Amino acid sequence: MKLQYSYYLNEDVLFLAKDLLGKVLFTQIDGEITAGIIIETEAYFGIKDKASHAYGNRRTNRTEIMYSDGGVSYVYLCYGIHSMFNIVTSVKDDPHAILIRAVQPLIGAEIMEHRRNMSVTKPAISSGPGSVAKALGINLSFNKKDLGGEEIWIEDQNIKYNEDAIAAVPRVGIAYAEEHALLPWRFFVKGNKYVSKPNKNY
Repeated sequence: MKLQYSYYLNEDVLFLAKDLLGKVLFTQIDGEITAGIIIETEAYFGIKDKASHAYGNRRTNRTEIMYSDGGVSYVYLCYGIHSMFNIVTSVKDDPHAILIRAVQPLIGAEIMEHRRNMSVTKPAISSGPGSVAKALGINLSFNKKDLGGEEIWIEDQNIKYNEDAIAAVPRVGIAYAEEHALLPWRFFVKGNKYVSKPNKNY
């Protein structure tokens, strides 16, 4: 059920960002397993995407992991506080990435509640990328992790969403990306309460 490396080598990041909806993201930390169903993603289209950290073939210590073969994690801090978990996809030197923006808690609810200090019934527990990371225990130590390993991985548990159940809308918080800010590269499951804001009118 664990996704194979060949899955992540797909060069169509938009297809993968949508296809990941319904897949299950797992972490295992100190023997404690937590997992959530991926219900919201954002695609970042490599060197041509003004919203991507790799735009214009930018290579820094931080972004170098994006230039790896797909199937590894890229975790960075937003505002110096929130860990953002991204999946590196495509082939070497084609730095595509998919940000996981929301999950629906599936396994280890009590552990998530402890980490987030709130009930699993509250959407905020895993709504938004910073909350996903906190709920699943993901921090900067998870950067550059092998997604086929035992610490963090993704499984296909045959949870499927029809095309008409998926919204495709502009990404969040990337006004700096000029015309690329309007591209409908954020995908989420319509009507799922764990989808991050803004989710009105979809």
